[in-house]
Formats: sequence, structure tokens, C-alpha cells
Amino acid sequence: MMNRVLFMPLLHIPSGHHHAADSIKDHLEYFEEISEEYHYDKLEILSHCFGKLESLISSIYLQSIHKVPNIYSQIYKFVVVKDRKNYQIYDYLFSKKMLQVLEERDPHLIICTHALPSCLLNQLKGNNQWSGKVVNVYTDYFVNDLWGIRHIDYHFVPSVHVKQELTEKGVPENRIFVTGIPVHPIFKQPSGNRKSKDKLVVLISGGNMGAGSIEKLLQSLHPSGAITYYVLCGKNQLLYRKIQQLHQPEIKALPYLRSKEKMNQLYDSADAIITKPGGVTITECLWKKLPIFVYEALPGQEEFNLHYLKSQKLVFHLEDWNSSKNLEDQLVSKLKKENQQLDAFHQGIEERDIAQIIKGMI
Repeated sequence: MMNRVLFMPLLHIPSGHHHAADSIKDHLEYFEEISEEYHYDKLEILSHCFGKLESLISSIYLQSIHKVPNIYSQIYKFVVVKDRKNYQIYDYLFSKKMLQVLEERDPHLIICTHALPSCLLNQLKGNNQWSGKVVNVYTDYFVNDLWGIRHIDYHFVPSVHVKQELTEKGVPENRIFVTGIPVHPIFKQPSGNRKSKDKLVVLISGGNMGAGSIEKLLQSLHPSGAITYYVLCGKNQLLYRKIQQLHQPEIKALPYLRSKEKMNQLYDSADAIITKPGGVTITECLWKKLPIFVYEALPGQEEFNLHYLKSQKLVFHLEDWNSSKNLEDQLVSKLKKENQQLDAFHQGIEERDIAQIIKGMI
């Protein structure tokens, strides 16, 4: 019998929610002996309920992050704070359609990589309107109040600290698995000892859509020749062209990389990455034991991620890069120091693969 697995992210824009869902599917397909046991489906509830309105919301979301970040930050905190009035709105907007989806697709397991579908399913299970199995997969290093908790069956958490947070909320320990934020299996092997070379290699990432303040950051670098920088431009063609027009031999633009094998090779060849604290990119680099410099946190979840990552000493925060006279010297200096905390991160992760854990659930 085929086990039907339904993934539920939110919005259609490329994001950690979709990456996590796709990575779990990749893990299940990686094991040949169990890959044929599953049928996969993915549903984005907003577009399912309201059609083209989802595209408008996605566009507003992206623009508000970059044009009015402070306002977006306040809206995010309002949306994810536990408030019964908010829940009643979600229930009114989505619950009827969600029940129709459950009846039509009849999944054996639902994997939520976003808090909204988790919240809705938690309500339905609590009201005895549905009794299937649900897994929360947290794609950030904190748990916001929108996530359903009480009636959710299993939890894939990014760290032992999030596991502790959930146990304090009453979740039994045997229902929580410290998997790390799910990433493709190819990134799970650490790069090992990086070969010494004449020049250091540093990746610069602003997310796979090329968002962020990368142009200003590049102006602060003042390359001396000690480091070659590879800028991951994502789908931002304008950024790609601007970097090419700089005619700086030490700063090289890379277009959107679809191949995970090529991305893995980049990680293996690099000595560090400068990025923002998105859960998936950070986790890939933690698995690769790649030193991480954070230059910017987008409002909302990235602010919370950065706070956690700094508290655990898993990243270097370039707080003053805007005013720094020689950012490159800072990078070289910090790269000479060993970061023992990266080993601690690996020690806290569940030994069993995600695919093996899921097989035991169904």
C-alpha cells in the first residue's frame, strides 16, 4: 500500500518552507528500500483557498520586507503572537477548505513546514473533526506562537534548545526529534579539513532571490587580494549584471544554481560564507562546518534566528560592516580562530535519518 504524504508550506515564493519540504522528500527518495512506499503531494493553502490573491500577498510580503522593514517586523510579531481573535480569523478563512482537502486527499501523514497549516490542523484535531497524523517541521531556530502544539503528533526541531522549549509546553520527549532544519542529504557530509591555499574563498549570499544589501556590503570590502569572493546572486539578474560591471577580479558573480551538487562543491571549496540568518542556508553551512558571518537580518523570523545563533556562538555577527574601514581584515582575523560550537551542534542531532523516523510513524 502506498503511504500518502502531504506537505504543507505557505506561499509559492522560494523559501525555507519549500526547501524543507523538498528536502524531506529527497531523504525519503534517497533510501531505495522505502522510496517506492510513498506518494507525495504538496498543497499551499492560501492559493488553494483564494487563488490569485496568494500572488498579491507574496508580492506585498517581499516589498514590505525591503521597503518598510520596521513595519513588517511589527506585523510579523502581531501575527505570530498567541491571540484567540487571530485564531478565530484563521478558522473562519481556512478551516472549511482544509477539511475538504483532507477528505479529498486522505493523507496518511501531513508534514507542516509552516505554522499556519499546523495551527489549522491542531484546531481541527482538537475539535475531533479530523484524526490523522501531523508532523511540525520547524524551519527557524525558534517556535512562534502560531504553531499548533497540543494536538500535533510529532515535531522535527532544529536544536536541543527548541526540544527543551517544547517539553516545557507539555510535548512528550518521545514525540520530538532533533533533526536540524531539513536539508538535502548531499549537504549532510562535513567538508572536513579545508586545504590551505594562497587565497581564501568566501561566499556571499543574500538568499536564493538575491535579496538584501549585498551591493552596499561589496562596497565595504575593499578587496586586497587575500580573499576571492563569490556572490550568489540567486534570481536577481540586476545584481548579477552590476557585479560584472564592477570589473573587480576578486569579486565574482554567480547566477542561480539549480544543481545541489554544484552548490555542495562550492561549500566544500569555501573557507567561509557571508549571509543572512535564514534557517535553511545557515543549517546547510552548519552541516558543512563552514564558518558563518551574518551581515544582515531581515525583519521577522531572521531577527529571532540571529539572536539564537549569536547566543550559541554559531555565527560571527558583522554588526558594524557599514562603518568598517577594512571589513576584509575582520574576516581574515576571525577565520584564524577555531569555532568549537560547530561540533556541539552536530553532537545534538538525531542519529537516525529523517526517512527512517518517518517510516516509523506510518
